[in-house]
Amino acid sequence: MEESKDFLYAAFKAKDARFDGRFFVGISSTKIYCRPVCRTKQAKMENCTFFTSAAEAEAAGFRPCLLCRPELAPGNAAVDANAVLAHKAADFLEENCGSGQSLPEIARELGCTDRHLRRVFMEEYHVSPIQYLQTCRLLLAKNLLTDTALSVLDVAMAAGFGSLRRLNDLFQKHYGLSPTALRKKAAEGKSPAGEVTVGLGYRPPYRWEKIMEFLSMRAIPGVETVRDGRYMRTVSLLDKNGVRRYGWISVRNNQGKNMVMVTLSDTLIPVLPQTLARVRRLFDLHCNPDMVDEALQDMNRISPGLWVPGTRVPGCFDPFEMSVCAILGQQITVKAAGTLAGKIVENYGKPVETGVPGLTCVFPLTEDIVRLGGQTEEGDSIEEYLGVLGVIASRSRCILALARNLADGTVKLNQCADPEEEMKKLIQIKGIGNWTAKYIAMRTLGWPDAFLETDAGIKKALPGYSEKELAGLSENWRPWRSYATVSLWNSL
Repeated sequence: MEESKDFLYAAFKAKDARFDGRFFVGISSTKIYCRPVCRTKQAKMENCTFFTSAAEAEAAGFRPCLLCRPELAPGNAAVDANAVLAHKAADFLEENCGSGQSLPEIARELGCTDRHLRRVFMEEYHVSPIQYLQTCRLLLAKNLLTDTALSVLDVAMAAGFGSLRRLNDLFQKHYGLSPTALRKKAAEGKSPAGEVTVGLGYRPPYRWEKIMEFLSMRAIPGVETVRDGRYMRTVSLLDKNGVRRYGWISVRNNQGKNMVMVTLSDTLIPVLPQTLARVRRLFDLHCNPDMVDEALQDMNRISPGLWVPGTRVPGCFDPFEMSVCAILGQQITVKAAGTLAGKIVENYGKPVETGVPGLTCVFPLTEDIVRLGGQTEEGDSIEEYLGVLGVIASRSRCILALARNLADGTVKLNQCADPEEEMKKLIQIKGIGNWTAKYIAMRTLGWPDAFLETDAGIKKALPGYSEKELAGLSENWRPWRSYATVSLWNSL
């Protein structure tokens, strides 16, 4: 960072949003650290120290700025092989900061030793995983204290501190004030009773209307709905004690602040970190759009408008739910697949009270589908349960096989998994081909380099090319071919 000080200071001086979250600035005269977009009085260059992460800035003794609020900065997506493990670990720590898992347990989830994890994490972030985890908890608590009316005790529990005393001690040590004092400095949360609203940052540009169109077309009746520029859905997640929590979320764009605002029912406070992490993946908030644009603007030489800056790859909130929809959608329309998914939810999903029109159920869990399939290897009974809804036998068996593979851990569709390895496993499931495996990897695992050369929409957007020629053409767009795929769909 210090080797690029002139460049970074210029970006800080320009308040360039493209660099938001990619570095932080420590101001020695105030012992405060800021985002590069901070609008406070410009610090002198000799007083600035640059850090790769908020955790590194805090480890150096700096406190977060109350004006620009580093906890709202967007994260980073990794494509460099040497950084992938560290970024996966960082995502895992953010999502599970309230779980209480030890470093060896986290390392096992990531498929490496804790010693190797510490080494690569230190190389990428210049702090240990434990220091990073502590900063995740502190910044989440700071966000909740500033933007919500949650009690300080509820904030401590939601952020994973385990006790109010622990939160008070760390806040005083790192930030020089108590949680109560911070709340007095900030405006009181204004969410209605029963709700909590939290902001998550992103880097502009962001084609919000396109991701809304994508999600609206694929919304599962009873589970999801899109209206008035908001995405809403039901939620079912396990807390750290293994208790299943049910609720709902609503997500809208605040373009003026480059943030999405996530409103969730207070029933989801025990699973708040997991909920926010899934929203980040669903809306691709870690994307660095300038990096993607640099690689894909060449698409417009083929035909103007094939690539539009700000395109995001829609992820998913629930990997099993999305994968079932992908299987149902083989060789039928998106609308027809949504209708079938809605029937599965209506018959085998769990009803939930949300008070939100159109949100009535959560999607069946993997164990629910496994239970329907019975004990036989062939799973004949699954055809009986899903067949009466209009799902053909081969897809019913495919859905059951996927559920079994996910339930026993053979296939993993989480942030720790290797997309290419999981695609090999998916293709071994009868009924899942190359297109479906790539599509699932793109949306559930955040794989940025999927290209669907056999897809009808891709062929329509790029007429006159054979599948082999399309695959060859896409080589120029690595490692961002998922973004090329979505932009081609958007161009239709």
